[in-house]
Amino acid sequence: MKKIIKYVAIIAVFNCITSCESILEPVDENRLDFEFVSTDPESAEGLLLNGYARLQDQFTFIETATDDAVSNQLDNSFKRMALGELNAQFNPTARWNNFENVLWVNRFLEVIEAREIVWSQDEQINDMFYLRMEGEALALRGLHHYYALQAHAGVGVSGELLGIPYFNEFIQADGNFNTPRLSFEASVLAIMADFDAALALLPTDYTNAPDVILPVYEAFDMDKYEVVNGSLYNLRISGRIVSALKARLALYAASPSFLNDASYYTMAATQASALLNTIGGVSGLAPNGVDYFEAYDEGNDAEMIWRGSIQNSPSANIEARMFPPSANGQGEVNPTQNFVDAFPMQNGFPATVANGFDPQNPYSNRDPRLDKFVVVNGATYAGRNINTGVGGGIDRLDSIPEFSTKTGYYLKKPLRPDVRLNDDGTSIGQRHYDVYFRYTELFLIFAEAANELGGPDNTINGISPRDVIGAIRQRAGIDQPDAFLGSISSTEDMRALIRNERRLELSFEGHRFWDLRRWGLNLNETAEGAFFNGTNYDLGVSVEVRNYPSFGIYMPIPNNETLRFPEIEQNAGW
Repeated sequence: MKKIIKYVAIIAVFNCITSCESILEPVDENRLDFEFVSTDPESAEGLLLNGYARLQDQFTFIETATDDAVSNQLDNSFKRMALGELNAQFNPTARWNNFENVLWVNRFLEVIEAREIVWSQDEQINDMFYLRMEGEALALRGLHHYYALQAHAGVGVSGELLGIPYFNEFIQADGNFNTPRLSFEASVLAIMADFDAALALLPTDYTNAPDVILPVYEAFDMDKYEVVNGSLYNLRISGRIVSALKARLALYAASPSFLNDASYYTMAATQASALLNTIGGVSGLAPNGVDYFEAYDEGNDAEMIWRGSIQNSPSANIEARMFPPSANGQGEVNPTQNFVDAFPMQNGFPATVANGFDPQNPYSNRDPRLDKFVVVNGATYAGRNINTGVGGGIDRLDSIPEFSTKTGYYLKKPLRPDVRLNDDGTSIGQRHYDVYFRYTELFLIFAEAANELGGPDNTINGISPRDVIGAIRQRAGIDQPDAFLGSISSTEDMRALIRNERRLELSFEGHRFWDLRRWGLNLNETAEGAFFNGTNYDLGVSVEVRNYPSFGIYMPIPNNETLRFPEIEQNAGW
């Protein structure tokens, strides 16, 4: 990843695919043309590094378009979308621009094919650089197609379940982009093919002491191998990451809104379990998986399959947006009562009166994750006592427009609680990093897929859904033995529990919006809040009535694309 930082300036040279002809033809203004780029190692690698742009991290806060949160910002794009403004002209979740990244890596693959770059004067090192970076390009091409598929797959106006166009070559700005969408399954298979091709070229991990050497590298000197595939390149896309992405893609394809197909559930479960067994199965579940965001510990990466570099300098930008007003933040994202209700009791049973829930003491005896993820009324956070009811001052619900909470709650996850925003305008920042894939997600992918195939105790490669969910809930602090988990015997009941655990464990990391759609669940659940009047709580107060259309499970293709390129079929309803 240090190499990625080194080439930021190079990426800037290639920051606009829509004007790519400016680097394809010689010009007089001392700018780089493609002939130069295709022979200069650093400039050529700049093409590849464009593939690392637009990676989806945990800081999108797209949850404000779901039942998990609302935004207190009136002009928030996700709020506007959820309240009824979503259309083919206004879609803040669109990812059609990810095709730009695809085209850049395709251009890099042309450079690879020409073999005019000299990465090293050593022939073996030079050959290995070609192999590894070709693998990176193929993996990134598949990933950006996946992002577009996730955002734009759907039933077209023809009634067919469609995917996306698949671009496996570079197209110049004035070229033909009038490419029909593949079927959904054909799109999935094309992405899988790129992932599989990448797996033949990428090391499992970037390390100076590899346990496994791919056949393509066996003939090379291992001291030279480390120059190309050693720890210097840690955090670039690797074979381990691609294997995890295959499991994610397979689960997405298998989901009820798409293929609802056992073969893809099988692929997801086997791919995930095989990778999980490399870390010891459920015994490898990282202890810091619940609160990884509180420290961003570079020396403790057991939870991370893929993350970005830790910031060079401390920052307080995210916390300034999210901290409560009394802690000098804008309180921008407010978890809902709906989300709070999803946390079980300490004993693992759902939070109902029958299970000991007290509506007038609603945060007592609850799943410990609630305290880690949400600032509730009466909590201490960021060095302040936070009260959202009567007497709460600027933290009180609706006290200050676009600063105070709309729901009675403020956000903790994924913020650093040791950031301080001082009254004099100064701050004590902390270092952060982007998270792209956690092991907890992979465990949950396995649990969901294996349960759909054979129920709670369906064992694949030595792991069962019950094993996984039991380990996750034990790590969370649920009382043991977990009587509620023990009471579950059906696929349907385990499905509900897995989905709820996924909602909690992956909360505020950008998953809920897409999960609701792939599961075909209600998008229009009213966002609710809570208010404390000084004596009693009023839970379930309506905050936002969501207004997605009935066809909103499938998101639109950008209108300007379908107008310019008539071969691109729009999803039904848009």
